[in-house]
Amino acid sequence: MNKKLRILLSNDDGVFAEGLNTLAAVLSDIADITIVAPDRNRSGASNSLTLESPLRVRQIEAQIHSVQGTPTDCVHFALNELMKSNLPDLIITGINHGANLGDDTLYSGTVAAATEGHFLGLPAIAMSLVGDKHFDTAALVALKLVQNHLEKPLTTKRVLNVNVPDCEYAQISSWEITRLGARHHSESMIKDTDPRGETIYWLGPPGKKQDAGQGTDFYAVKHNCVSITPLQVDLTAHDSLTIMADWLLKESSIL
Repeated sequence: MNKKLRILLSNDDGVFAEGLNTLAAVLSDIADITIVAPDRNRSGASNSLTLESPLRVRQIEAQIHSVQGTPTDCVHFALNELMKSNLPDLIITGINHGANLGDDTLYSGTVAAATEGHFLGLPAIAMSLVGDKHFDTAALVALKLVQNHLEKPLTTKRVLNVNVPDCEYAQISSWEITRLGARHHSESMIKDTDPRGETIYWLGPPGKKQDAGQGTDFYAVKHNCVSITPLQVDLTAHDSLTIMADWLLKESSIL
């Protein structure tokens, strides 16, 4: 009971990002913090791993390591090498500079880093600020979640995706358990020309919100609520297994 909590922190905005370092400063009061994060911004990296080249790791301070790789690489390295003899009790990723709501969670390196920790058997929380100002608010939300977890550990093995409104902590109206909302398809790509006259393409902006009603993460943060969405990594559509089996039997030409 007297053992100090050990927390691994990572992110996708890079090891020097304000969100990550604000989170570390606040949590260091109750835990021993180890940071393993990308050496640069790797937003949108999702669950990608670096397979064609080695990982280069630089120790910045005693408990801070910078990895020339993706967020998933960082957590994989931390748990399978750096901390393998003394694993952390909890993994928290973020605080992301911007929201990870709805479909965006599929692309998020912040969520992916937490998912990697979950894959390797540890409880994980992904933290995001829906904005870029009040990182202290999101850090305080993270602190309260950790304290709650210490008093009453989560019984469900899920990644928690937490999005915090960009406001003063006192302005948060409530905490809500939510489901992921959804967007329309992203907008068309933007065609341009580089200084050498070569054609280049930029990804278009995200699509507008499609499913953003009450109960969704979009709705919660719009109304100044902390959104907490439990995520599962099993992508199997279990309710379709029987239907697919029946379809396959009927389509005998496939067999």
